[in-house]
Amino acid sequence: MRTSIATVSLSGSLTEKLTAAARAGFDGVEIFENDLLASALTPEEIRARCADLGLTIDLYQPMRDIEAVPEDVFARNLRRARHKFELMRRLGADTVLVCSSVAPDAVDDDALAAAQLSRLADLAEGFGIRVAYEALAWGRHVSTYDHAWHIVEQAGHPALGTCLDSFHILSRGSDPKGIEDIPGEKIFFLQLADAPLLGMDVLQWSRHHRCFPGQGGFDVTGLVRHVLRTGYDGPLSLEVFNDVFRQAEAGPTAVDGRRSLLLLQESVGVAAPPAPVVPSGIAFAELHTPDAEPVSAVLAALGFARSARHRSKPVDLWQQGEARILVNTGGAARRESVRLAAVGLRSPDPAGAARRAEALLAPVLPRRRAPEDAVLDAVAAPDGTELFFCGPRSGWRGDFEDVPHTPAATAVTGVDHLALTQPWHHFDEAVLFHRAVLGLHAQPSVDVADPYGLLRSRAVTTTDGSVRIALTVGAAPGDDTVHAQHIALATDDVVAAARRFRAAGGRLLPVPANYHDDLAARFDLAEGELETCRDLGILYDRDAGGVFRHCYTQTVGRVFFELVQRDPGYRGYGAQNAPVRLAAQHAVRAVTGG
Repeated sequence: MRTSIATVSLSGSLTEKLTAAARAGFDGVEIFENDLLASALTPEEIRARCADLGLTIDLYQPMRDIEAVPEDVFARNLRRARHKFELMRRLGADTVLVCSSVAPDAVDDDALAAAQLSRLADLAEGFGIRVAYEALAWGRHVSTYDHAWHIVEQAGHPALGTCLDSFHILSRGSDPKGIEDIPGEKIFFLQLADAPLLGMDVLQWSRHHRCFPGQGGFDVTGLVRHVLRTGYDGPLSLEVFNDVFRQAEAGPTAVDGRRSLLLLQESVGVAAPPAPVVPSGIAFAELHTPDAEPVSAVLAALGFARSARHRSKPVDLWQQGEARILVNTGGAARRESVRLAAVGLRSPDPAGAARRAEALLAPVLPRRRAPEDAVLDAVAAPDGTELFFCGPRSGWRGDFEDVPHTPAATAVTGVDHLALTQPWHHFDEAVLFHRAVLGLHAQPSVDVADPYGLLRSRAVTTTDGSVRIALTVGAAPGDDTVHAQHIALATDDVVAAARRFRAAGGRLLPVPANYHDDLAARFDLAEGELETCRDLGILYDRDAGGVFRHCYTQTVGRVFFELVQRDPGYRGYGAQNAPVRLAAQHAVRAVTGG
């Protein structure tokens, strides 16, 4: 199906928005009136610019407060409409959006509304224009899609149809099944937006918190299925009002929006991109650092052994059990603090995973490699983390030569999960990216109290938990130490692992005594367990599926490690303990300065 995006969904000048939409692969745009009014280009120049970019102008919007008003007011409205229709003819747009009135002088009279909309459509038809009437969720008298359709049906004008907007329908809790009673040819336009499920005024909800389909809590897919059953053959168009999108760069936002429509089309069965290749585990996590010594000391204390070195690059492989950490001191790593820069994902079909990524607008990254190096395709996540697809025969381990080493301890068995801090304007994009490109499932969003703000976190996982990635965005810009990335290491005995780490000179994150006092009140722990948790800074959580015990190392650069003992049935990440961990990290930073 054709795809379109409203210019109000993107930041920048109208020219920048059009360029971003075209580069992302959209077929058309909705021109928002304010964007046109603020542009130095004439309507003819805008039309030519769109043509040069391969974009159609699918909608001009909005016309407001037109119908069900006194005759003298409606006469003025028709005069205003005539000017807009003349402009649209110059612009080359053939459909105008008319929103249900919120004007105080509008009356609750469907017959009058239908008659006046019919007269408006008469005028529009003379300019070769169609009128798409939309029910605003906060309309004064018309606020539901079925009411708007009733008025359009009553008017009975060929140039008058309805516009359906997923936000206006789903935010009110309307049943979208009734859409199937509308003839497809009378649905002139379909606008799509998702939104988090919030308890707030619908107008403010709409103006500030819409997001792209798949990023919120609405069943946009179900609504689109109902629309398609009518025979609707127009574009799928995004109309998203979002404070974050309006401040972020237009290019990445447009790509994110188009990706959301590609995933939506796949979900409703009208497109068939390459099937997702779900990763089966974490092959490695790669740290970039200007100085290997600090992170190597932590890894050694954790029981890892430096077992191999890359044949041609300054990259060391540290391993314990199935957990593999690469420490890279080359290239860009020389200019940065310690950070988690890349993740190797075990994949049953790396080539298929790469094809899926490219189809979902995540092209394979160019990579410099020696002729003898293994061929590994990688894509960039929205935060810049490189994701490598490692197949059973890709042979990445063959790029490393073994070095003499003492066999690693066995406290750590593998990687439990990874936690990646997202730039504030990429959080929703990151969730959608991991769902669409990697086929991961998104768990509910969690808000976590930080001493200096509120963090938002959302995990994306495989069904069996073999890959778990926690995505977090916070409210303390620039605080890279506390809002850092971390690698959670799985262990069968967190107490033994923590003691071994501390005995080897490692620094565990100290946890306030108040936490463990409260722990005694919340849980009936085994004899001696509370004292052990207090001594080692171990945190504890329990749900219906089991127990979660975990503790943290102090931070090195932008990375810290977590030791995790997880019962098989426990599905969380100890979110209830996160505020304590964050406060403790702030306290350590205040004392140590890092």
